[in-house]
Amino acid sequence: MRSFALETFVKYMGTGLMLIWFLLALLYLFVYEKRKPRRILFVYAPLVTLLLFFNPLFSRLLGALMGEEVYFRTCWILPVIMEIAYCVAEIAGRLKGRRGAAFVAAAFFTVMVSGKLVYVNPLYSLAENSYHVPDSVVHICDAIRVPGREVMAAFPKELLLYVRQYSAYVCMPYGREVVMGVPDEFYEIMEETDSVELERLVPLSRAAGCHFVILSEDREIDGAAADYGWTIFAELDGYIIYRDNEVELVIP
Repeated sequence: MRSFALETFVKYMGTGLMLIWFLLALLYLFVYEKRKPRRILFVYAPLVTLLLFFNPLFSRLLGALMGEEVYFRTCWILPVIMEIAYCVAEIAGRLKGRRGAAFVAAAFFTVMVSGKLVYVNPLYSLAENSYHVPDSVVHICDAIRVPGREVMAAFPKELLLYVRQYSAYVCMPYGREVVMGVPDEFYEIMEETDSVELERLVPLSRAAGCHFVILSEDREIDGAAADYGWTIFAELDGYIIYRDNEVELVIP
């Protein structure tokens, strides 16, 4: 049975090739790099990080403190790209001439085919404004913001990751962890493909203290919003903002 740290590292590796080049570069520099300052940066520091990462006591302790679903961020300390680039430069310098140039070209090609373009991820979109978030997020957050206090609002999945980037005054009952697979009944009802059942959604929304719930105008609603104390606050960019009048919103 694989350890928690190993499972986390395997998920972090993605296609795996980039981490393989990193480990090969680390091995090469471990053998050939003799200058102490660079050896500390490119050999000792990554090795200590890896040893700590795979240490069962460290991984369980830090995983419990920061959350197991984000423990992989410890790997961000590893100088993966810098290690590979420095190793390529060192080898190219040893080879010199055409052989060095050919090696650099081969290294460029290898790196290019070792991963996949991040912008094909459905959670990425072309920048629509200077905030680099969808315009709909800007318009909705500005519409529901109350000067002098925070508000609680539930957003659909496609807007979820952008809200915290734009406004610190709009809080959410669930966050990035639900996208990572952490179970949450509220979120699951919000994202059900069938019509949204207000009978199930409203109690969870109210228990979370949501002043607003944002739903796509294409989503069918099972139940009359008015019967549950909801009113339509605004309709923006293909979304309907519902205001729960049962959740007090004190304006300073």
